[in-house]
Amino acid sequence: MSTTNNYAGIPDQFAQLETAKVVLIPVPYDGTSTWGKGADKGPEAFLNASENMELYDIETGTEPYQQGVYLADAITENSSPEAMVDAVHKITKKYIKRNKFVTLFGGEHSISIGTIRAFNECFSNLTVLHIDAHADLRASYEGTTCNHACAVHEASQQTNLLQVGIRSMDAIEKTFMDEEKTFFAHDMVNDEYWMDKVVNQMTENVFITLDLDAFDPSIMPSTGTPEPGGLLWYEMLEFLKQVFTEKNVVGFDIVELCPNKADKSSDFLAAKLYYKMLSYKFATNDDSYDNGDDADKANPFSKLSKFKDAADNDDF
Repeated sequence: MSTTNNYAGIPDQFAQLETAKVVLIPVPYDGTSTWGKGADKGPEAFLNASENMELYDIETGTEPYQQGVYLADAITENSSPEAMVDAVHKITKKYIKRNKFVTLFGGEHSISIGTIRAFNECFSNLTVLHIDAHADLRASYEGTTCNHACAVHEASQQTNLLQVGIRSMDAIEKTFMDEEKTFFAHDMVNDEYWMDKVVNQMTENVFITLDLDAFDPSIMPSTGTPEPGGLLWYEMLEFLKQVFTEKNVVGFDIVELCPNKADKSSDFLAAKLYYKMLSYKFATNDDSYDNGDDADKANPFSKLSKFKDAADNDDF
């Protein structure tokens, strides 16, 4: 995917699966998008931009890559949307059960169906924080339940779904939407307490699915369906920092980068955003995935009744 074998060109000692705390799974899939194509090129552009990024985070005073980031093989299953979702689900779950902080970079938003399914099976009482311009709540679209327009429908039925930044939807999606847990962009702009209101509705374990079109197209034009009126950079970071600080973020995915060869700024924003999210995770919860003497506190699975078998009994 990138010009080196490692995420961000980091030294090999920080890129080994056995010792890395973080797993990054690229999913270059763009099988169901309906307007701007190119999300399948997103992971490669993201990885290339990451190699040109400074690895010291000024805000937190940390170098998150030193936690170890293993760049997994890209998931390239594209025979059908359903097959892709199944592959993402299976591979994501296996890395979670190896006690890794699992992250994914798409690809279009349909990849998140498999991602969320895996996390919901592994973490009890899961909140899914969906940051996006679009509601993505259709039960099916164009003949499949695994369309990008259906990205969080399953999550709406099976998890505590919170939607942030929404400013585009179809009328049918209101039938699946919990408006008490939906934060529309036009309301957020006039509500200085919206961040607290979102966090207050979260359970302890949170998975974040972040569509880059949540950002305003003035700073993030390279998405499949750019919508005016989105979040700006420091507003997004303030919100994410609060979530990572106050809750246990168990993983995240970032989707819908459609790179433009004439403008690399969006690629770099995506790269910087991913790294900032790692910095918040490990600056605020540095020991959450350590395997030390206090194993019960270190292992996130010690609290999870959903696992019937020990992780090391699962073939990989």
